[in-house]
Amino acid sequence: MSLQSDRWIREMAQNHGMIEPFVDTQVRYVEGKKVISYGLSSYGYDLRVAGEFKVFTNLYNSLVDPKNFNENAFVHIEADECIIPPNSFALARSVEYFRIPRDVLTVCIGKSTYARCGIICNVTPFEPEWEGHVTLEISNTTPLPAKIYANEGLAQVLFYKGAEVCETSYADRNGKYMKQMRITLPVA
Repeated sequence: MSLQSDRWIREMAQNHGMIEPFVDTQVRYVEGKKVISYGLSSYGYDLRVAGEFKVFTNLYNSLVDPKNFNENAFVHIEADECIIPPNSFALARSVEYFRIPRDVLTVCIGKSTYARCGIICNVTPFEPEWEGHVTLEISNTTPLPAKIYANEGLAQVLFYKGAEVCETSYADRNGKYMKQMRITLPVA
């Protein structure tokens, strides 16, 4: 596998719809205000977090069970900012919709600006031929509330092209998280 450059990412986004909407440069200011950067970088793409969040709460004393997840474990928020309680987490989704080629696997890692504040973004790889908005898990590892800014950068996607096309893709397996449009809770 080889890591793909900005030229390859740009070509795949503009000519094959791999990332929509696609921002062809690294954006650091919007309307004169500093933002957490997003858009195309040297060897990746910095995705944005949308203004839709599900913040974890223990209000109903829920058990966290990936085979039987209770939606009451979350408070749904739609806003330009989201406060994540201390030692808690939120689910969110990307602004961008991704269509991953059959010979590509991505790895998504949190941006250093958030990581330096104890805010960790966890995302599983985007498998070959997966498509959809990315469900993002944002953990606040600090003992203080943490602020997340909607429509700004949250994580960087790195694209790895395989030496050959995979035998069975995510689409071939009818993956359970295919074509998600909103925040998707665990599906057993």
